[in-house]
Amino acid sequence: MLSRRDMLLAGAASCLFLSGCGTAQGGRPKLRISITGKGEGDTRLLFKAAGIRPEGFDLVYSEFQSGHLVVEALNGGSLDYGGMSEIPPIFAAASTIQSFRQIAVAHGDVNNQVVLVPKGSKARSIVDLKGKRVGYVRATTSQYFLIRMLEDVGLTWDDIIPVAMGVSDGAAAFSQGALDGWAIYGFPIQRAIATEGARILKTAYGILSGNYLVSAHVDALADPEKAKIIGEYLALVQQGFGWAANHQDEWAGIIAQDIGVPRDYVIDQFRRKSANYELRRVTPEAIASQQRVADLFFEQKLLPKAVDVRSLWDDRFNSYISDHL
Repeated sequence: MLSRRDMLLAGAASCLFLSGCGTAQGGRPKLRISITGKGEGDTRLLFKAAGIRPEGFDLVYSEFQSGHLVVEALNGGSLDYGGMSEIPPIFAAASTIQSFRQIAVAHGDVNNQVVLVPKGSKARSIVDLKGKRVGYVRATTSQYFLIRMLEDVGLTWDDIIPVAMGVSDGAAAFSQGALDGWAIYGFPIQRAIATEGARILKTAYGILSGNYLVSAHVDALADPEKAKIIGEYLALVQQGFGWAANHQDEWAGIIAQDIGVPRDYVIDQFRRKSANYELRRVTPEAIASQQRVADLFFEQKLLPKAVDVRSLWDDRFNSYISDHL
């Protein structure tokens, strides 16, 4: 399902370390973590803003453009811990390699997942994209919610000209006028609105669950010391989410500076949020939500076989996460 370029991106994802590329300083254990995108999804930024530092271990970060590249890195053994939407693991489950387990849910905003149209576009609803070029990121939430949005207005995948591309390529194509619509997520939305006059045609509210999955490599889970570190890190993430929820104005300013847009644009996005981010336990409801997504991808003939997602989940870390129910 991945292009050669995507595979190269996965293999060459830039590593940003707190303690260098080799063994952690002083021989301390280290946890290798993915970062996807900038702004609100960047745990480095959140921890720095909230004054959070791990005790007894170091964090080693690698950057990725999308969740399916995180899954590739987990399967390749270059990560201990990674985050992605419900969708990339489904494609892994349909293949022969699943070297990770889903250990928690980061539940958050779905209004930052949208279809954008360029300045001057006459499109007023998804139906107006019939016959148009629409960019999306393969095997991610953007592909899923675009399929669902088309279905809701009586269109199919074949009624548009879908253009699969990575986030950076999509941003360039959208900026150059090569796309009539762009199904995208995260900080590129605010950047396109602020710098190019883009407009949100529709958000994924009511379509996406808001579940973003936390996964760990099976070798890390099998190592008692590494598993303990993962549990401690989950507690720190939960602490960070709590800080962000209670410091929205300060957090918006930090994000705006990080992604290079005026603060007012991030404030506006925060006002439209469907939910603040919070860490949730593995539950039957979370598993069922991912199964519904897997079933749709199979119905759309985007998976080679039907997938049962239950084998991807591991609830051993539930005790580290406060009950939000």
